[in-house]
Amino acid sequence: MRGVTGRLMLLDAASLYFRAYFGVPESVRAPDGTPVNAVRGLLEFIDRLVRDHRPGDLVACMDADWRPRWRVELIPSYKAHRVAVAHPAGPDEEEVPDTLAPQVPVIEAVLDSIGIARVGVAGYEADDVIGTFTARAKGPVDIVTGDRDLYQLVDDGRGVRVLYPLKGVGTLQLTDEAVLREKYGVGGRGYADLALLRGDPSDGLPGVPGIGEKTAAKLLAEFGDVPGIMAAVDDPGARLTPSQRKRLAEARPYVAVAPKVVRVADDVPLPDVATALPRTPRDPAAVDALSARWGLGGSLHRLLTTLAA
Repeated sequence: MRGVTGRLMLLDAASLYFRAYFGVPESVRAPDGTPVNAVRGLLEFIDRLVRDHRPGDLVACMDADWRPRWRVELIPSYKAHRVAVAHPAGPDEEEVPDTLAPQVPVIEAVLDSIGIARVGVAGYEADDVIGTFTARAKGPVDIVTGDRDLYQLVDDGRGVRVLYPLKGVGTLQLTDEAVLREKYGVGGRGYADLALLRGDPSDGLPGVPGIGEKTAAKLLAEFGDVPGIMAAVDDPGARLTPSQRKRLAEARPYVAVAPKVVRVADDVPLPDVATALPRTPRDPAAVDALSARWGLGGSLHRLLTTLAA
């Protein structure tokens, strides 16, 4: 991450192109009839983000491994329901709509030709790449994602917030710690513990049976964090109901390993990459060729015009 000059914007690329795919009609196609709704939708979203928020630096963070083996070894159910093809040597293949999968290489080629930094690291999810960029950032950070897991990185003191798409890719919730406390009863630091206790069916995380979101928030308010809650289980004087004490005690094996799975890594070996927002395309000839081949027209032109402004 070289010479970040202003607000750093980190895109959870897969989360955003999935949303673009479902938010833009599949009737948006290349000259040969191939759907390019995810490609054009993502370009339009990036254009709007740059116009509205004016980041100095921008990185599209990729899932080099959407289901890392080290997480699965700790919690085998982690994202297991989303596996299309399992590979013992890894990484497993994720279920992706048939008309979206061919668009991903196009997205990558277009971003590369424009010169928008694109970073994925073997053995890690995009969340971990985002977590590491955020940890290393010297200034404010905007994380753009439809994945609530990244709420754990929100930090008012450091100017880290999440821009969460509420409807398609057009309406964003600017998520700071006030929003988190109002909605979940915890700040950014407490969100990972809340998710750990509550569980997350979309990620195959079981949580602690019988401990829902509101109960988890109350326990965190009372005892501070997960270690504090588990210490209370062994303290007869701690204010836990008998059922809470029993459920938490029975969940010790899960609670012992879940923090490493739930928490976003912040020590990923990032490549040395220039993150400054490009003013002109890195490879104009490639941009022209991709635009013509895939019929990217106005979507790509508008983004290039915004970048040049």
